[in-house]
Amino acid sequence: MAEVLLFHHAQGLTEGVEVFAEEVREAGHVVLVPDLYDGATFDTIEAGGAHAEGLGFENILEEGVRIAEGLAEGLVYAGFSLGALVAHRLAQTRAGALGALLYHHGDVPIHTFGDSWPEGVDLQIHVSEGDPFYDRDVAADFVERARASADAELFVYPGSAHLFTDSSLSDYDADSAALVMERTLAFLGRLD
Repeated sequence: MAEVLLFHHAQGLTEGVEVFAEEVREAGHVVLVPDLYDGATFDTIEAGGAHAEGLGFENILEEGVRIAEGLAEGLVYAGFSLGALVAHRLAQTRAGALGALLYHHGDVPIHTFGDSWPEGVDLQIHVSEGDPFYDRDVAADFVERARASADAELFVYPGSAHLFTDSSLSDYDADSAALVMERTLAFLGRLD
């Protein structure tokens, strides 16, 4: 059983994020899903992004760090898009991380939070090939550099949707989301 700290995307803690977390729980893992927006959700990425900008991205990152500080080490950090940025930071900077699951996180360089990826912190990145937030070179470099110290995989799915794993949004792609879940559960199973 792995313990996962899962952060939501810019549209907030949607029903689809909760459904995803519950599916991971049903597979026997513990999943904590903090609400970085105090209950607010948004109909579009743009509106959610504007809200995040108003809160301040650094404040959101610091809130994620504060949440993690109240928990034991030995966590898998996971997140969707904006939440993947929080998970990326925690996996790279907080001692004792077991792994990172970064969904829709294809345009943030590995060196955003440090010079190298921590030894033994396995990594998966999941993006769609036409996602406007996906930079092929940045994502490939991230995974290549992480492979120097851990198992690291980049999975690219068909389509152009950004948040294709969230079943409560119009971007949802059931087939790709099912494959993401299969790969997620295999990843967590290796960490048990």
